[in-house]
Formats: sequence, structure tokens, C-alpha cells
Amino acid sequence: MIARAVGVTGLAVSAFLPMKPAFAGDQLTVVSWGGAFQTNQHKAYFEPFSAATGIKVTETEWSGETAKIRAMVETKTVSWDVVDGGYGIGEMCAAGIIETIDWKKLGLDPAKFKGRHECGVPTSAAANVIAYDKDKLANGPKTIADLFDLKKFPGKRGLNRSPQVNLEWALIADGVAMKDVYKVLGTPEGVDRAFKKLDTIKKDVVWWTTGAQPPQLLADGQVVMTSAWNGRVYDAIKNSGKHFEIMWDAELLSWDYWMIPKGTPRLDDAYKFIAFASSPQAQANMAHLIPYAPGNEDATALVDPETLSNLPSAPNHMTNAMDIDVAFWGDNFDQLDQRFTAWVAK
Repeated sequence: MIARAVGVTGLAVSAFLPMKPAFAGDQLTVVSWGGAFQTNQHKAYFEPFSAATGIKVTETEWSGETAKIRAMVETKTVSWDVVDGGYGIGEMCAAGIIETIDWKKLGLDPAKFKGRHECGVPTSAAANVIAYDKDKLANGPKTIADLFDLKKFPGKRGLNRSPQVNLEWALIADGVAMKDVYKVLGTPEGVDRAFKKLDTIKKDVVWWTTGAQPPQLLADGQVVMTSAWNGRVYDAIKNSGKHFEIMWDAELLSWDYWMIPKGTPRLDDAYKFIAFASSPQAQANMAHLIPYAPGNEDATALVDPETLSNLPSAPNHMTNAMDIDVAFWGDNFDQLDQRFTAWVAK
């Protein structure tokens, strides 16, 4: 990676230098998704932030379990200070277990952030895509309907063990227009229709739960294709020499947000970190390391053309794409997840 991809400009560093010397006990616990994604966050955000402020970042991982944050908040034992989270933000915000973001305290212009939420600062957008190994499948899938075509593409396929994305793709593959997906999924008949479509491939699904698993499933030949986050596939291609290919049709964009669990004793430092990690330069640095669309629009001008072409927000990738509806999943995740979990167990 070129040096500027992980560097911090002198201006950026000076903006975050501590007003007083940092004490040895000054530390911040930041939680993210692990794997290549968090490895690159370490390079783009955690290390430069610590160097600039003297505040040590302690890292840990999670898989999006909102119950963990709820338990910490309710028992007043909050040990996580900043969390990189996704669709659960609506539920957590409504429950009052994460802070409402004070943009003035951040010193950032909220208008510069796509997908912004009252309880979170957009950090990046990943695309949920279908990937395959060109060495094993020379003529791979072209549309999301191919995911469900066992005659044309026999064999196992990997899917995330979650109703989100799977239900949307099932409806799109069944002929529902993208603009109508959530309207249809908001009806009992639409939910039945999605599960009926998933029934057609259920016996051939290998379920995954962490972002590092799909590339491994492909590499091991356990599946002929798999859903994945685009950055994890890119990392396997660039850094592990894999001959993987991304099928961009019906990519579903999901925003990640920096969130602050309510009750952290390090609220001020949490804001300092989010401000640092949301600056244009820091987000451009991250995009150079792993191709997720930056949350801060001003970062785009700092990203080189080759990297821009690999982002999920590239124009040629957006011809048949849609954003995951955070509000819909905030209202409906629990009930759909209960049905999905029961369906998987059958």
C-alpha cells in the first residue's frame, strides 16, 4: 500500500494533539467486526489516533449482538466506548442504549455524510454481493436469480445466517422490483413469498456468521458461490492471490456507523476518536486499504481513481443496487429473525 494510504497529514495530527499530556491509563475500547476489515481499521484509524492523541485504543470484536450492549447499559457496566455497528442502530437508538450524536461536539458537517443517523456517524458502506472462484467456476453467475438456479449452478452456496439480505434477494430473484422490495416484505404474503423462494435452495446452503468465512468457503471449495462483503473478497484477491470474482447485480449497500454505548465513562474521548476517524483523510486512508465507500463525502476527492473503481459506490456497480432499509429492519428484525431462525432449524 502506498505510504499516503496509511499516513496522517500534519494538519490532521495537530488537530487531535492532546491539550494535556496523556496519562498511561488513558485508553479507549473500540469494538468492530474483526478480520481484514478491523486489521485495516487498525492501520487507518486506531494507530494514527493513538499517535496523535496519546490515547491507547484497546480493540475487541463482536458480531452485531445488540443484547451485549443492552446488558452493559442496563447493568451499568459499560466497558465498550465506541462500536462499529450496522442495521441494529435503529433498534438500539429507539431503546436508548446508545448516545444521540452531538454533531457540534464532533465538529463535523452532518450534510457531508450519506446515510447519517441520529445515533450514529456513517463510517463506511459495504456491499453485500455474490462471489465465486473463477478457477472452479469459469462462467459464473450474472444475476441474483442465478443464486437460486440449482440446475444452472449445482452445488452448495454460502449465505449469511440472518434474515437481512437473504429475504431481499429472495424477493428480487422472484421478480419483485427493487423499489417495491420493502413494501412487499412488509406484508405477511411478502414474507411468505421470500421464504418460499429460499426453500428452493435451503438444502444446498452453507451458513456463515462472520465476514472472514465466505472467502475461506470459496478457497476450500465448500461452495460454488457465496454471499460476502465486497471488501473481504477484494482482500482475498489482492493480498492472498485468490482468483475470486464479484457479481455486483443486486448489490445491497449496508452502512456501518460509529456508535457510543450510553453510560461510557469515556464519552469525551469517544467523540475525539469518532471525529478523527470521520475526517476526510482518515476515511480516504481506509478506502485505500479496503474498498468500502467512505461515509464522509469529502473523502472521495482524496481517493485515487483505481481504488474508486473498486468501491461499491462506483457508477458501474450501482446500475442495479439498493440501500438496506435501516428503518425497516429496526422495526421488523426481531420478528423476522425469530421466523428465520426457526426456518433454518427445521
